[in-house]
Amino acid sequence: MEYAWLLLAFPVLGIVLNLAFGRRWGKNVTGGVASGMVLLSFLVALGLFVALNQLPAEERTIERVLWRWIAIGDFQTDIGLLIDPLSVFMALVVTGVGFLIHVYSIGYMWEDERYVRYFVYLNLFVLMMLTLVMANDFVQMFIGWEGVGLVSYLLIGFWFFKPSAADAGKKAFLVNRIGDVGFILAMLWVFRLSGQLNFLKLFESEHLSALELSATGIGLLLLLAATGKSAQIPLYVWLPDAMEGPTPVSALIHAATMVTAGVYMVARTSPLYAMSPTAMTWVAVVGALTALFAATIALAQTDLKRILAYSTISQLGYMFLGVGVGAFTAGIFHLYTHAFFKALLFLGAGSVMHALHGELDIRRMGGLKDKLPITYKTFVIGAAALAGFPLLSGFFSKDEILLGAWERSPLLWLIGITTAFLTATYSFRAVFVSFWGTPRDRRLHEHAHESPPVMTRPLIILAVGAAMGGVIGLPRISWLHSWLMPVFEHVASESEPSAVAWVLMLISALVALGGIYFAYRIFVVDPKSVSRLRETLGPLDTLVQHRYYVDEIYMMLVVNPLKALGDWLATAFDQQGIDGTVNGVAQVIGWAGQQVRRVQTGLVGTYAFTLFAGVVLLVLYFVIWAAR
Repeated sequence: MEYAWLLLAFPVLGIVLNLAFGRRWGKNVTGGVASGMVLLSFLVALGLFVALNQLPAEERTIERVLWRWIAIGDFQTDIGLLIDPLSVFMALVVTGVGFLIHVYSIGYMWEDERYVRYFVYLNLFVLMMLTLVMANDFVQMFIGWEGVGLVSYLLIGFWFFKPSAADAGKKAFLVNRIGDVGFILAMLWVFRLSGQLNFLKLFESEHLSALELSATGIGLLLLLAATGKSAQIPLYVWLPDAMEGPTPVSALIHAATMVTAGVYMVARTSPLYAMSPTAMTWVAVVGALTALFAATIALAQTDLKRILAYSTISQLGYMFLGVGVGAFTAGIFHLYTHAFFKALLFLGAGSVMHALHGELDIRRMGGLKDKLPITYKTFVIGAAALAGFPLLSGFFSKDEILLGAWERSPLLWLIGITTAFLTATYSFRAVFVSFWGTPRDRRLHEHAHESPPVMTRPLIILAVGAAMGGVIGLPRISWLHSWLMPVFEHVASESEPSAVAWVLMLISALVALGGIYFAYRIFVVDPKSVSRLRETLGPLDTLVQHRYYVDEIYMMLVVNPLKALGDWLATAFDQQGIDGTVNGVAQVIGWAGQQVRRVQTGLVGTYAFTLFAGVVLLVLYFVIWAAR
């Protein structure tokens, strides 16, 4: 525990070393140093896990203050680490998956001229996420919160010479600022009522009770913050465009950092949410609607990475559904399994791009399974885990969320199970259209080749995690539930699997298999049925193809009016109003000066006459005044 600070120190060291020497010691060393530092952080997190596991459950919450930071009156905040089962578990996910993505990046980014800068940013991303998950109070969490927002802007717009990448980075940055307003207001509200921002002190009964009457308002503000970071309705629009960054960045954002921050924040503040059924209901409803909404869009996408992007939005919706119905452990469980299969799918998409010289349109692919055997097999495992294929990791985590939804509201369960069918369908649509059948572009197919081992080995490791990672949350074994129990002790513990639970699990399995079979029928057996189905759907198909015109609506109602207001402020208000007023004053003074300067003729006679006239006027004034 005394060396827990090394968890943050190693990424800092990687950043400093690569900034100082990265350009001198070559790409292999640069990538190796960056990856090695994240691996060392993973080992520290593993050591913390082992150390916590040796303690009794009630003693597994430890705060390590690194240094005193701000102390002003009653306000005090420290830089420290909150070491408990939830933070350590998240640190393992961030560093474990992050390490594999770092290694994959060595091969993927090899030809990029900004290779050193990329790995500095990647280390900084991991550092900021670790700062967020290990934070001991709201202020430090906000530092990490803003840090991942900044680095996501830098990495999404990494290829800033492309206008689309620069715009995507700005879009992500600006949309997240909207959510950040909610975080700041919630933090101020909490401190105003309780005088505390430290999590351990805040969640003590005497301080927590001060928030009871305002728990709903604070919870909704934190939900607003979470919808920004974790891409939920209505602030999800930045995430699909984030695909403009390098593919490993997409994997890191979607699997281990950034988008999981909102889910983690809700889980961390679960004692507060537990006091407000209204706030939790809103979390569940937003999550359920986002899951279904994004899944329908994913069905119609033709860009492989965009399919996965909308899939991430949908799966994050599942996580919000889980924590919103009180199944906090299930939500974190799905976050964990999602990290494996979504990182695997994005890196698999990157391998396909590597083979096809950057091509992502699945309509130009086909027949790739023989050309890319490792990529294909691992991609199938990732897609199956995402689809909830029985006995794979995603099946167990998704099923727990659906069980919690059923116990809270059958309507929420119905939305969740419908989304599960759509998920299985679009997951295997990506598999069948991309890898099966005959090549649709012969030129691309002829030059396709498997990625080098530095890229395929992380795929294999992630595939093992996607296949077997659900073991830690198996019913009756349920190691994860007992591990996280000290953090979520205020929430009713999950009951033993009942007959209803087993029936729901069977339904979930059949729905997943049904979605896969449906995708097989319409994309492999009878591909022409797709066009017939689209004709049948008519306007609905057009609506989904255009992503419900949400971006266009935002442009019309928000962006364009703000741009028009900005133009008016820049021209009418600034140039004509402010500048016009300032310039007008100058012109009046200049005119007055021009009039006054005529008095200065330089003629002695004129000055003598003026002096005489002045004396006469003064004499007349005094004479008239004396006569009165």
